[in-house]
Amino acid sequence: MAWMVYGANGYTGKLVAELAVKRGELPVLAGRTAAKVAPLADELGLEYRIFDLGDPTAVRDGLDGMTTVAHCAGPFSATAAPMVDGCLAAGTHYVDITGEVDVFEAIFARNADAERAGVVLLPGAGFDVVPSDCLAAMLAGELPDATELDLAFVAGGGISPGTLRTTVEGMGTGGRARVDGKLVTVPVAHRSTVAELPSGPKTVVSIPWGDLATAYRSTGIPNITTFTRVPAPPKAIAAGQRLFGPIMRSSAGQRVAKNLVGRIPGPSEKRRAGSRTELWGRVRDANGRSVSRTLVVPNTYTFTADAVVRVVERLGKGGTPAGAHTPSSAFGADFVRGLDGVTVG
Repeated sequence: MAWMVYGANGYTGKLVAELAVKRGELPVLAGRTAAKVAPLADELGLEYRIFDLGDPTAVRDGLDGMTTVAHCAGPFSATAAPMVDGCLAAGTHYVDITGEVDVFEAIFARNADAERAGVVLLPGAGFDVVPSDCLAAMLAGELPDATELDLAFVAGGGISPGTLRTTVEGMGTGGRARVDGKLVTVPVAHRSTVAELPSGPKTVVSIPWGDLATAYRSTGIPNITTFTRVPAPPKAIAAGQRLFGPIMRSSAGQRVAKNLVGRIPGPSEKRRAGSRTELWGRVRDANGRSVSRTLVVPNTYTFTADAVVRVVERLGKGGTPAGAHTPSSAFGADFVRGLDGVTVG
């Protein structure tokens, strides 16, 4: 099977490429700049291709002969659409590692296009959102009439420059939630709850996360809130959003912040190995019945590399219907159980 890692020179793309080679895979590496991609390709003994996503013809030609592309070059608000267009034109399955709600929504809107082209579009094939999506699907299976879903995660081990740049993009937009089936804008940290995690109960606050798009598609549950633990009280977070939101909505604010975070190195191998991520989910129905579950997975970046390589392997085996999918709609809720270092509670 011929497949590609685009954005292979980025923090996560490199992890995906290195893990693939360890498992005997020979992906083609790709990106915009030969000076950044070629050294890694030489190091790993892999073929490489160079093309810019701003050139549709170059994207189509660059994908020629590829069964699947693992798209790891964010921010996906800018890069997902041209790569999806190229995949539809080339007949190449599309996989990415986005966690951006609006990117998920835009890709799911291409479902009919993907079916006609005979390709699979599977955004969120890493930490965003494989474990939380599978957890949501498990819970929905246990309480099929659920009307509310809460999902929370507490991650350790640091953050990459690419993830930070995506975070910066969202700093000016406020919070999001799924209410009665619709995505709505809400104040940042508008809700808090206690997540009963394996390490003990933790107070978590609401954030806009990819599951607001994916979990709704996977489960049909109309009311969804996503949470994480933050180092400040909810009122302080809300006040900070009111104060800095207008600045972060400006192009100048975005440019300065992205330049700053782009200089921060991603977590080291030692730090990744010494950290893990806990997830918790709870569903409720109209009669007040509830079910909760937990997941423990490795460091988010370690997990993402494993998940992406496994997703590509599964797509290479065939049998996944063409169209736009979440991880659980493509492979089932138990897909996460087969990934390295995962514990289901």
